[in-house]
Amino acid sequence: MVILNTSSSLVDILRQRRQRLAQLIDFPAILWSGSSNPRNFAANVYPFRANSHFLYFAGLPLPNAAIRLEAGKLELFMDDPQPSSALWHGEMPKREEIAQMIGANAAKPIAELEFLVADAATIAVQDAATWTKQSQLLNRWILPQNPPQGIDLELAKAVVSLRLTHDEGALAELRKAAVVSVEAHKAGMAATPKAKREAEVRGAMEGVIIAHNMTTSYNSIVTVHGEVLHNEQYHHPLQPGDLILADVGAETEMGWAADITRTWPVSGKFSSTQRDIYDVVLAAHDACIAKISPGVEYGDIHLLAATVIAEGLVDLGILQGNAQDLVELDAHALFFPHGIGHLLGLDVHDMEDLGDLAGYEEGRKRSDRFGLGYLRLNRPLRPGMLVTIEPGFYQVPAILNDAKQSSKYHNVVNWERLSQFVDVRGIRIEDDVLVTTDGSEVLTAALPNKADAVEELIG
Repeated sequence: MVILNTSSSLVDILRQRRQRLAQLIDFPAILWSGSSNPRNFAANVYPFRANSHFLYFAGLPLPNAAIRLEAGKLELFMDDPQPSSALWHGEMPKREEIAQMIGANAAKPIAELEFLVADAATIAVQDAATWTKQSQLLNRWILPQNPPQGIDLELAKAVVSLRLTHDEGALAELRKAAVVSVEAHKAGMAATPKAKREAEVRGAMEGVIIAHNMTTSYNSIVTVHGEVLHNEQYHHPLQPGDLILADVGAETEMGWAADITRTWPVSGKFSSTQRDIYDVVLAAHDACIAKISPGVEYGDIHLLAATVIAEGLVDLGILQGNAQDLVELDAHALFFPHGIGHLLGLDVHDMEDLGDLAGYEEGRKRSDRFGLGYLRLNRPLRPGMLVTIEPGFYQVPAILNDAKQSSKYHNVVNWERLSQFVDVRGIRIEDDVLVTTDGSEVLTAALPNKADAVEELIG
């Protein structure tokens, strides 16, 4: 169990969150933190990560704990450590001490929770042991893969409305995560000239994060095969002419995430074809960030990225036709198949455990279009939202070699011209952007993204 230093300001922030929740619901809510999962035997466990909804209101990553929220008050339920645990884990604070740290109104053993579950709502935790316990105590199915119903749905909607925008406590943590992530990317670039495999670059990057007593907010992507969007293999050798795509972010001790992607040449210099594509992706990135402002539809930002990429590929002779028409045909998605980004907060894809409840404005649903189906966020932007902007270009064999796609786009792709860009497997450029009252702030702006500046960072 990790116990962090807490302050009166944190306690005040946690209390304000509980009060805001109380204004939205008139029934009790119980949120579980989750439990550790064994890797291969009971005492050898995966690193514990508390449920994010629990963390938002409790503030500390407490394993095997639950909180009951009602009328702005919080009761903490957890057991004190066994005396024998001090041998293995050292002296740990008692339940009452932890309650004081987080401003709880009461602290009780976990067994007493079963007497206080009547009429309570909850949100499913991801680990099976916990959602089984939730289902048993509440006498209804509480499953992560099932959409919430009844009061559970009302609670989920209330939590979404709170977590969609970030308070000052959250922003302080998110800025910390961004700063460390920037330093991690710089370390990865500097390590590249002497590295022989992707794993060495990954090690340099994650070493910075670990040195700040943080962890990664998701499994790092550090690969010369950037066409594999979530590539989590690190064994490939680094060859001159390769591009490294590194999608790596830090998570603070309190659970708040950053998410940055940069792409750079192993040799230290982009080839002419690599720079051409890189500049197209960067143009889309910059255009999208310039458009971010309260009231702007995030879906329109995605379509802007698609249009800028289509225009750039037309200029390079890869696509043929008018950019707007090409986007209507989803031709851009041959090379930019994913959405422009997502919400960022306690989760790197914030609140996606709730499906599209957080990402999509009420009444909207995902498109079945090739170019829009992977859009993770479809809402008007509001001050306090933190989003990623991450356009990319990928030559994904499963897309480009698909006979149906080849036939559909036969007349709009110059396949011979595309073959001249064989040294561009994947390029993505991603930054974390806060929506402000009059525009935006890039929290990760300290990490350069212009091609010349990226080359200078490679040691």
